[in-house]
Amino acid sequence: MLKVGDKLPAGSLQEYVEVEGNGCSIGPNSFDIEKSTAGKTIAIFALPGAYTPTCSAKHVPGYVEKAGELKAAGVDEIWCVSVNDAFVMGAWGRDQKTAGKVRMMADGSAEFAKATGLTLDLTARGMGLRITRCSMLVVDGVVKTLNVEAPGKFEVSDADTLLKQAQALKA
Repeated sequence: MLKVGDKLPAGSLQEYVEVEGNGCSIGPNSFDIEKSTAGKTIAIFALPGAYTPTCSAKHVPGYVEKAGELKAAGVDEIWCVSVNDAFVMGAWGRDQKTAGKVRMMADGSAEFAKATGLTLDLTARGMGLRITRCSMLVVDGVVKTLNVEAPGKFEVSDADTLLKQAQALKA
């Protein structure tokens, strides 16, 4: 399993881009994880699924609300990662009003989840293989903090916890 001090695994995530530009076409675009994290501080939070109760009511809204404070604490970008396709993540981002605050990154085939060892098997609930609810600060591709939730919990991967860690890292 991924741990503090590890580099993020190689691979890509997809994002539904609303406006064409900067080398991105409208619609799903693939982003290389290594290139996208190089020279940046990224706050990543992962969650089991788009439109699910805790994810929609607490997890994403917390990061949208704290986006300005996270950026003031030295975070360049905030990524929400979930095992959903880019179309679903794009629609959920519009619903959650994440534009300009949180990048909604799709891990459609759970390749990132598997590569990090942060998988969550929700097959019994009809959701298949997902990613465990967690958050992390990544600096230049290296994990500096990692907060992994126990199954069914939402206690350590929230925006307030990651904000405190970002502030401590900047100090």
